[in-house]
Amino acid sequence: MVIQISNKAARRIFLAKQGLSASPSRALTKGDLLQLIHDLGFVQVDSISTVERAHNQIIFSRNQTFKQKQLTELLEEDRALFEHWTHDASILPCAFYPYWKHRFALKEEGMRKRWTKWHGEEFDRASDETYARILENGAILAREIQKPDHKSGGWWEWHPSKTALEFLWQTGKLAISGRQNFQKIYDLSERVIPAHHLAAEVSHADFVDWACRSAIERLGFATHGEIAAFWNLVSPEEAKSWVSANRDQLEEVEIECVGDGKPRASFALAGLSANPEDWPEPPGRIRVLSPFDPLLRDRNRAERLFGFRYRIEVFVPEPKREYGYYVFPLLEGGRMIGRIDMKADRKAGTLNVARLWLEPKIRASTGRMAKLDAELARVARFAGVSEIVHADGWRQGL
Repeated sequence: MVIQISNKAARRIFLAKQGLSASPSRALTKGDLLQLIHDLGFVQVDSISTVERAHNQIIFSRNQTFKQKQLTELLEEDRALFEHWTHDASILPCAFYPYWKHRFALKEEGMRKRWTKWHGEEFDRASDETYARILENGAILAREIQKPDHKSGGWWEWHPSKTALEFLWQTGKLAISGRQNFQKIYDLSERVIPAHHLAAEVSHADFVDWACRSAIERLGFATHGEIAAFWNLVSPEEAKSWVSANRDQLEEVEIECVGDGKPRASFALAGLSANPEDWPEPPGRIRVLSPFDPLLRDRNRAERLFGFRYRIEVFVPEPKREYGYYVFPLLEGGRMIGRIDMKADRKAGTLNVARLWLEPKIRASTGRMAKLDAELARVARFAGVSEIVHADGWRQGL
């Protein structure tokens, strides 16, 4: 029997799985923070700091008592978290490291072929020399091994030693021991990853089972393609085979989409309640989300569930942008209600709000605007600025 899941229930399930249904003002210990990241699976790292860096803002939107020092300690002192790739650079629990060994092995052969072709024999020599230097001298920044006359630029202008650092990191020989002004500090994995995680081995079958099962646990419901895409560790074919092999533990569900779209056929772990009242109602306050928030990472899924079409326009030429360079989504309760263009100016001590857009049928009522003001005040404090400055015409997008 196929279980029908209403759009209301689907939203509540997904918001709960994504850590957005609990009170954002509850006290957060360092242990709670580690558990939050474990439950999310990962938080994406990004260099853009228009208001705050993505990983900090993702956590802050879920708990506004979050202290950035806690995250740094978990990464650089406790070694409870590590940095690596999912669909993009991310922060992950070190408990997941044994599964990433399978990613390292898959990446090594393909990357070595591509990057050797890119840099020729110089790449292999740079890789060996870079590893030997870190082995002998300790952790290093990429800039410390560049030639004096090297010009910085995009990845296509990387010095072979910078390429070697990334190759050695991507394939597990190196790990990120910390960051300095957001630049990665590379060291041998055995000096960064706790020994028991570094030594642990899992079979390929157990790796695939974990990757698929842990993905659907965090998504609530998913197609085999969505299962594969969550960690970007297994192929859609492997996820499809896993679904077939575990049908006795899965239920077929149909997810009601926003509008007149056809229900989305998916799978869920047996026992998932389709009753929206069995899932918490999200807090009614407005929250500013990071453009890289995991709630919206799968843009098509977000559009089906919330009727909210969101795209990052960082790489879109300015004349062709629909909204702006780095525009933040707005969540109110269980609805995506709009987006806001703003930037923190730390020298001036201001949060500069350029434009607000609300979705169709979302009114700029007095109560809603008061909730937005309260959230902007919270974001300003988190960003370390004291004043909110609204540009002339900032409400023209309403």
